[in-house]
Amino acid sequence: MTHAGAGHSHSVYVVDDDEAMRDSLRWLLESAGYRVASYSSAERFLAAFRPGQAACLVLDVRMRGLTGLELQQELNRRGTPLPVIFITGHGDVPMAVDALKSGAFHFLEKPFEGEKLLELIAQAAALGTPVEMERSKRRCAAARLATLTQREREVMDLVVGGRKNREIAESLGISVKTVEAHRARAMEKMDVSSVAELVQATLSGTTPA
Repeated sequence: MTHAGAGHSHSVYVVDDDEAMRDSLRWLLESAGYRVASYSSAERFLAAFRPGQAACLVLDVRMRGLTGLELQQELNRRGTPLPVIFITGHGDVPMAVDALKSGAFHFLEKPFEGEKLLELIAQAAALGTPVEMERSKRRCAAARLATLTQREREVMDLVVGGRKNREIAESLGISVKTVEAHRARAMEKMDVSSVAELVQATLSGTTPA
């Protein structure tokens, strides 16, 4: 089940009940030199997992049996958290909030570029322990939040809360086009490209380090 790669001391665990996705991710990660272990369920991963080595977990959110979120929570309960990159084809704001509040490193929606995943894994590896990783994320996000104007922050908070552009416009007494402009600038300043990433950045930047 474990497939050796060369060039990295970092291991990557892949947990996904979609065999085609597991095979695709394994090929991608091995081609980048990572050691890879893939599992078809959270239960199989937990049965085989041995803490103590530098590793990152690439985890599907929706699976039969234990879900990805439940697996993350179980690792936290055991005191063996790993940097988790969630992948899903069913991403939504509440799910992203739950994952990120539980300490997920990132939330990646399918379809995604392989280079993006490799970039995130490299970042997780470079940041070291989960505690160091979280502190670094919070400092970076807080600095970006500080660059927003008051109106950009108001719009962003409503977006994170799941409000649609028209609802935000009505709430703030501005036009939809103005909302779209503020939203675009806020996402650019926060260096994100999706609502899930915006949720992550906002949570990180407003949580004390």
